[in-house]
Amino acid sequence: MSSAASLPAPRCLPFGPEAIAEATRAILDGQCVAVPTETVYGLAADATDAGAVAGIYAAKGRPSFNPLIVHLPDQAAAEALARFDAHARRLAEAFWPGPLTLVLPLREGAGIASLVTAGLSSVALRVPAHRAMHALLAATGKPLAAPSANASGGISPTRAAHVVASLGARIPLVIDDGATERGLESTILACTDGTVRLLRPGPIAAEQVAAILGAMPGGAGEGIEAPGQLASHYAPGKPVRLDVIEAEPDEWMIGFGATGGDDTLSATGDLTEAAARLFDCLHRADAASKPRIAVAPVPRHGLGAAINDRLARAAV
Repeated sequence: MSSAASLPAPRCLPFGPEAIAEATRAILDGQCVAVPTETVYGLAADATDAGAVAGIYAAKGRPSFNPLIVHLPDQAAAEALARFDAHARRLAEAFWPGPLTLVLPLREGAGIASLVTAGLSSVALRVPAHRAMHALLAATGKPLAAPSANASGGISPTRAAHVVASLGARIPLVIDDGATERGLESTILACTDGTVRLLRPGPIAAEQVAAILGAMPGGAGEGIEAPGQLASHYAPGKPVRLDVIEAEPDEWMIGFGATGGDDTLSATGDLTEAAARLFDCLHRADAASKPRIAVAPVPRHGLGAAINDRLARAAV
């Protein structure tokens, strides 16, 4: 359990006009608030306000070399901040709004706080597909930097309760709009040098990208270019063992398909269901009495590549 669990809880409001109005006031006052997206809950602040962005890093305990994703209402707003090549435009037109982040060359004078980009010449941009984040973008009129709303390195939050347990009173407000639909952070593609490279697998599989571009994306290079690239990330507070068919007596077993357990990602072997349930299952396993966690094998094709990426980083 996070040490924040013992802190007083932040104000938690159901999605609606009152929640959006209160969140807007907080953001325009330089604070950060938790808001759901279709992927996970994000910790949103004004991406043009260096002090507000510093508040995100402080609340999460996030290393300053790890850049943030900027959320925007539409592609036109994104093109005002970054330079799009033909590949980037085709990807944006195919997958926005949705769980795709594009890392693109930052325009001079874009006004994005340098903390957002971790001093890089590129910026990570996304147009989300969730009513709460869109309402907040419209009400604030600001680009919103929003990493996952949890302590850095921990299990990503797919419910408001996960945010409260992880961050406690480090933030003033959580907008609660139920469980997130996708359950995995966005796919991240870099379009910075005339090529397309996959920096983080996510809900949009590499095969879907290839269908748009006519070729599979390349791999990530050296160094941190985007969120989710740290070797240890999305981690419970317990050891995690992967590709397990039969758990040891002291392990909480997360099953998949025909391999059962104390919990399951998907009893029917459905990868979409497994992705949506992944972090929820890890949260329950972390709270269980058994001191270790075991996870059944998950296929590595399609959406399974992103699930296995998160599991591998959780097990480091």
